Amino acid sequence: MKLKTLALALTLVSVSTSVLAVDGLVEKTRQAQKSEQVHNQAREAGFKQTEAEIRAQKDALLAQRESLNTEIDQLSSSFSENEQSLAQLEEELRLESGSLGELFGVVRQTAKDLQAELETSVTGADRHQYAAVVDNIVDAKALPSLKQLNGLWQGMLEQITASSEVRKVSVSYINGEGYQSTVDAYRLGSIGLIGEQGYLAWNGIRQVATPYLKQPENGPVASQIASLQQAGLQMAVVDPSRGKMLEQLAHTPSLAERLSQGGVVGKIILGLLAIGGIIALYRGCKLLWIRQQINAQLKQPEKPGNNPLGRVLNVYDTDQKRSVEALELRLLETIVDEQQGLERGLSMLKLLAALAPMLGLLGTVTGMIETFQVITQFGNGDPKVMAGGISMALVTTVLGLISAMPLLLAHNLLSAQADAIRSILEKQGISLVAAEAEKTGSTA
Repeated sequence: MKLKTLALALTLVSVSTSVLAVDGLVEKTRQAQKSEQVHNQAREAGFKQTEAEIRAQKDALLAQRESLNTEIDQLSSSFSENEQSLAQLEEELRLESGSLGELFGVVRQTAKDLQAELETSVTGADRHQYAAVVDNIVDAKALPSLKQLNGLWQGMLEQITASSEVRKVSVSYINGEGYQSTVDAYRLGSIGLIGEQGYLAWNGIRQVATPYLKQPENGPVASQIASLQQAGLQMAVVDPSRGKMLEQLAHTPSLAERLSQGGVVGKIILGLLAIGGIIALYRGCKLLWIRQQINAQLKQPEKPGNNPLGRVLNVYDTDQKRSVEALELRLLETIVDEQQGLERGLSMLKLLAALAPMLGLLGTVTGMIETFQVITQFGNGDPKVMAGGISMALVTTVLGLISAMPLLLAHNLLSAQADAIRSILEKQGISLVAAEAEKTGSTA
């Protein structure tokens, strides 16, 4: 009985515990549902607010679009009206202006020509009073005014007057080292500008003068122009091309520059020419002196001297007791020895005369090889690139020919002189042999 009561009590306790646990779980679930409901309500409120804002922005953009469309329509209408108005005005301007448009074109072209004259001519150094008026006419988009037309005419008249003047001016001068200073110069009309350095190149845009790279020989200077003006004369040598010929003068090489274009081969040829010239000059003086000695010896054959003819005569006087054949051989030996002395150096002249053209040909081939090498590297579009090799080829050829001709001429002249002296010695030797033969025959 007690056991049943105990079991029943335990069952009641477990049931009550289960009920309590279920009640707690239900309460938690209810609280979670309430919290989720509150969160959902807050999100829904946010969504509704965002939707309202987007709708407001959409309405504002639609209103702005309508406003822009209205403005576009108004601008399009205004643009069409302006185009029609502009066309009408242009037609009215064309009808009213008539031939003034052509006149405006002529005026602008004349102004451009005068502007170019002021920028390039030396008259811009001191005669540019109306340059601003001319620039305004060139840049203008409308018809020039009467004041501008008058200024253009005055500017043209100013240039015409300046072209006949020899006038002293002060110009900004930049020397070859780049230093700038103010110097006095004389402007010869619109043709040239002359300072103490000679002709000056004028830059009208920068308003500065610079010296030319090369001045002509006996070119005028400022002091000479001043002396001529004091004497009442206005005369000077000028460049009618306004500096173009003076610029080209810098590209005209001098003799030293021409020789330097020959390179190493050209220097060798010149060296050979110098050596040959020294030999020819020395041998020429030597043969001339020998010829004078022989002429003097011919006047006094009984007194043999220290000269070729004297040594030949001395052979005859040395030994009187010999046969005609021995005398002839001795004289021949002496004449051969003297001939070698007379012809000394002539073979070298002949060699140099033959070697100079060969060296010129060598320089020509070398220059052409250099030219073809340049063509290989840079092409043949620019002749200035090939000018160095071609100059070397041509200059060495010219040097070789120029060197060979005087050397060959000197060799022929000296050979003829030596042959003439040898002929005199042979004639005197033959006369001695003949005299000895006559002497021996008469004795026998």
